[in-house]
Amino acid sequence: MVDHVFYPWSAQAELNPVPITGASGAYFWDDQGNRYLDFCSQMVNVNIGHQHPDIVAAIVAQAQVLTTISPTMGNEVRSELARLIVERAPGDLNRILFTTGGAEAIEHAVRLARSFTGRTKMLSAYRSYHGGTGTAIGLTGEPRRWGAEPTNVDVVRFFGPYPYRSPWGTSSPEEETAAALNHLRQVIELEGPQNIAGLILETVVGTNGVLIPPPGYLAGVRALCDEFGIVYIADEVMVGFGRIGEWFAVRAFDVAPDLITFAKGVNSGYVPLGGVLIAERIAQRYDHTVYPGGLTYAGHPLACAAGVASIGVFERDGILEHVRSVGADVLGKGLHELATRHPSVGEVRGLGFFWALDLVRDPQTREPLVPFAAAGAAAEPMAKVTAAAKARGLWPFNAGNRFQIAPPLTTSADELRLGLEIVDEVLEVADAYVR
Repeated sequence: MVDHVFYPWSAQAELNPVPITGASGAYFWDDQGNRYLDFCSQMVNVNIGHQHPDIVAAIVAQAQVLTTISPTMGNEVRSELARLIVERAPGDLNRILFTTGGAEAIEHAVRLARSFTGRTKMLSAYRSYHGGTGTAIGLTGEPRRWGAEPTNVDVVRFFGPYPYRSPWGTSSPEEETAAALNHLRQVIELEGPQNIAGLILETVVGTNGVLIPPPGYLAGVRALCDEFGIVYIADEVMVGFGRIGEWFAVRAFDVAPDLITFAKGVNSGYVPLGGVLIAERIAQRYDHTVYPGGLTYAGHPLACAAGVASIGVFERDGILEHVRSVGADVLGKGLHELATRHPSVGEVRGLGFFWALDLVRDPQTREPLVPFAAAGAAAEPMAKVTAAAKARGLWPFNAGNRFQIAPPLTTSADELRLGLEIVDEVLEVADAYVR
């Protein structure tokens, strides 16, 4: 399995990848017949579930008509998907630049912001991940950027709100919002707003903790961007298309950014696809001016056919409603109940089908189960927690000291309850480290 494939984010000689031979719905299995409940949706992208027959059929049908065509040519299925996405977007975001994935969407959103404003500097949060390509990894705040530096990206980072581990020592979500916005204003003023092209922010911070923005924060970010002429980019590569029960997560916070990047859930990764939703005032700039960019496989017909079919399934089967109701009544309620029995759970955070357990060694001091950017022996407690889950047939989305949960949006309430029973057992491993 590792003789000729060079695997991402891995030490090649230390890797032992699980050979997966099949998948269906909320499960996948290996060549030994071990079946896993997918509590990570692979890369938080298989929103529609594995091998959904409607999506597979749509790809096959499109392949029989037209497998590929240049992105500079008109194509019916590409146009149809664009229409469906725009109809579900907030504000006046009514044009789409298609890409083949999330990192490329970030690259082009930044290019749009810089081209539109004539400025170069970008603002991004420390607790963030925006992708593995040049500009995207340069914007990333978390440790995965370290190995790629220097990235030569003109970026300044700021602290976003994190009430449980507040950088400002606040005592309420409202205080955290005020402190975070005051900090952001200071960063903007010190960097010179006339130099800042855009601000990029994950609507709900994903890999870095499932951090839900406290009340008023995103509205405050929107107001600051308006005040200083900064393009507000919402990175919804991970949380778009139903992850928290909304087509776009910003709708849950009543905010309309200037650009939204998307990928992953738009067609659940059945064929690579991503894009940038563009506000009309920005898109109009290029009505008679050439936009400097493009991609050979952008808006690939097979990928777009999968996207059209996926939106159809979402509507027909009431998936957004399922995510909202079951996410609150089963996942949210169940995880909060687990927290009362396990001292290692410092905080439960989440919405819809996107949750995190912030694991600690000391509930009073909130010392994390493993240190920040832990590796080797220091990371062993979380490694044991993750291994315990996998040994019991549950595949989680863990990062840092967080046990993170992001199942396919089609996962049933009974399947979620089964997963929570496993999590209950696994947390005993973390409890053993509590002082």
